[in-house]
Parts: sequence; C-alpha cells; structure tokens
Amino acid sequence: QVQLVESGGGLVQAGDSLRLSCAASGLTFSNYAMGWFRQAPGKEREFVARISQHDFSTYPADSVKGRFTISRDNAKNTVYLQMNSLKPEDTAIYYCAAQILATRNYPYWGQGTQVTVSS
Repeated sequence: QVQLVESGGGLVQAGDSLRLSCAASGLTFSNYAMGWFRQAPGKEREFVARISQHDFSTYPADSVKGRFTISRDNAKNTVYLQMNSLKPEDTAIYYCAAQILATRNYPYWGQGTQVTVSS
C-alpha cells in the first residue's frame, strides 16, 4: 500500500531553519507531483508548495515564497521542504501528499509532522 512518511519537524525559535522530508513507498514516485500542506490549530489546511514530477517546477504559496523551498529526489522517492527564516505563524502540522495530475487530486497523504516556532 502507499505510504508517505514525514520527518524533520520540531521546536525551533523564530528565524531558525528546518528541513522536512517525506519518504514515499508503494507508488511509482516519479509519476506523481508532490505537495506540502500545513494545518495550524483551529485553522483549515493550507497549501504550502508543490513540485512537478519530471521538470521539477515548483509552486510555493505566497505566504512562504522566498523562505521555503520544495525539492525532490526521485531516486530516493523523497520530497523535501527546506524552511528558512521561520516565523511563529508557521507553527502547524505539515503534511506531504502525492498528486494525480489527471484529476489534480491528492489521494495519498502522510501522517504529518509537527513544526513549532517560538517567538
């Protein structure tokens, strides 16, 4: 079965950096675009960034543009989210997800990793 496993979350101070990883198994990773989403307490899930499967085009949300970078390694079936200049408002559970381009849906999701940024 498909599994997406995030790691790399933690507690950091404002201005620090973190690198999240998401290891995928049970699917042909190079056939899927990959996305990162986040959900803060009491808020709806929010799109963070997306990377295409072949040309590695990236699409960050305006809220993280210039601070977060999404990347992938198809040989390792892994997608990354480099987060720099973290702010307290970045505090959330971060999820990776695999996208089927034909439907633009994200049918596969990881369990999430907590990122907490203290001021």
